[in-house]
Amino acid sequence: MQLNRRRFVALGAAALAAPALAACGSGGSGSAKAQKGGTLYILLNSPELDDPATSQSLGISIIHLLHRSLTTWDTSGGGQPKVIPDLATDTGTPSDGGKTWTYKLKPGLKFSNGQVIKAADVKYALERSFDPALSQGLGYHKTLLAGGDKYKGPYQGKQLDSIEVQGDDTLVFHLNRPYGDWPWIASMPAFAPVPKASDPNPHTYVNHQVTSGPYVLTQYQKNKQGVLIRNKHWDKKTAAPGTGKADKIVISLNLNPDVINQRLISDSGNDQYAYTNGASVSAALLPKVNGNPTAKSRMVVSPSGALAYLVMNNRKKPLDQLKVRQAINYAIDKQAYQVASGGSVIGGNIATTLIEPGLNGYQKYDPWNAPVNGDVAKAKALLKSAGVSGLKLTLIADSSGSGVEAKTQAIQESLRRVGITVTIKMMDENSYYDTITNGKGDYDLHISSWLADFPSALGAIQPLFASDQIGNGNFNTALYSNPAVDKLINAAMGETDAAKAAAAWTAIDKRIQQDAPVVPLIYSKNAYMHGSKVAGFTIGQFPPYPNTLTVGTAG
Repeated sequence: MQLNRRRFVALGAAALAAPALAACGSGGSGSAKAQKGGTLYILLNSPELDDPATSQSLGISIIHLLHRSLTTWDTSGGGQPKVIPDLATDTGTPSDGGKTWTYKLKPGLKFSNGQVIKAADVKYALERSFDPALSQGLGYHKTLLAGGDKYKGPYQGKQLDSIEVQGDDTLVFHLNRPYGDWPWIASMPAFAPVPKASDPNPHTYVNHQVTSGPYVLTQYQKNKQGVLIRNKHWDKKTAAPGTGKADKIVISLNLNPDVINQRLISDSGNDQYAYTNGASVSAALLPKVNGNPTAKSRMVVSPSGALAYLVMNNRKKPLDQLKVRQAINYAIDKQAYQVASGGSVIGGNIATTLIEPGLNGYQKYDPWNAPVNGDVAKAKALLKSAGVSGLKLTLIADSSGSGVEAKTQAIQESLRRVGITVTIKMMDENSYYDTITNGKGDYDLHISSWLADFPSALGAIQPLFASDQIGNGNFNTALYSNPAVDKLINAAMGETDAAKAAAAWTAIDKRIQQDAPVVPLIYSKNAYMHGSKVAGFTIGQFPPYPNTLTVGTAG
């Protein structure tokens, strides 16, 4: 299944030589209860706000201040996120073995213009996301809805029959395969209802969005600012707990990330009521944070995040030999890579699994049981057993990646210890991504970082290890292909029982690692600042970003 969205994370959130951070917030800071009222300020490096059809945002992001979907995310409690109802009365009722999903809307829902929200508005919203002009958004539903591969949107008067409307309040989705994670898919921005009469042109709707969330966009200028005020037709009794705290939200756009964090560190004027959910603290600013006790107390570090991993081309000799790939797994000094990424506090935790913490299906285990700095003797013994000596490999890298030199050199030095000579080849971003995703395999090694689009192990496993995800812009860049694993993946994707699905994905993680196609390196971390008068600023197990929906003022 080819997905339109790939959450392929830029290499490294923190650059090399990041100093250690003591006693910074982890998971929650500014976590005092947010007050109702006041004005919040959000500082973003992004140049624009999104149309819900083009948004690639996760379930706790800014777009959900404006728009509600059928379901939403509950990231409270510190554990794995849960999918909960939003516009719908429940998270969906499956039938036909998971190929059909039915939703009923809550009564009394209204748009910001006072119009009643109907099932037809959700159908239309999803249909418009198929238009080529709106193709940039998360595309899971496009590949799953029956007939979606040929549908081009509603602007020429055509409908997608696999989205069935029954009366004003019921939607039935007919999929082309069983899919147990559809409740998570129904939380994505494209599922936010759009009234057809308010959308004559797909290119301009973003400027006059009719909203269903707690806020309405009253002013908007790309590259500069967006202003949100309360949606008087939003009813908090129908919404997820804790949302819609502030009376007004002012969003500043297209700011330099370091400028954002310098302002939040300084904490003056309106910036006391400000925060960011997109500009992670850079290594260059960490000494400034460390030297300011109040700033340090206002920095929140995610418990975990994207999986950084070393990719081996499983089709390239001698990397096509299992013993060689096993040897490289033992050879890698993960601790050195962790240091190069910023250290354990802000860079990331040592990774041993393919499924990152916070996802349904994660289970802590280590198939290698090697020291964090590697097992040189074991690696050399495996290479000798494979009849491989004097091995020379090329590691390609995106030259624009943060801290890329230190990270690639950590891999290079790890493998030098076991007699493998690694040449590092820097490439521009476009050439690099084309090389690793075209399926030709013109490389030996590269480092990748991946974050799932929703809190299910499906998003960590299927895009990276299913054989139908090789080439064509997809991200099985290890060129890993195992028919037995493909069968397991397909079965797990169709499982509608969450507990059974989690167990299946855990088993798949372990099965793939028997083939050693990649080396898990670290679970990356993100660090975000907020002002001193911001409350409810928390980061859960997943995703590694603050939950925008529950942030408010501290009074």
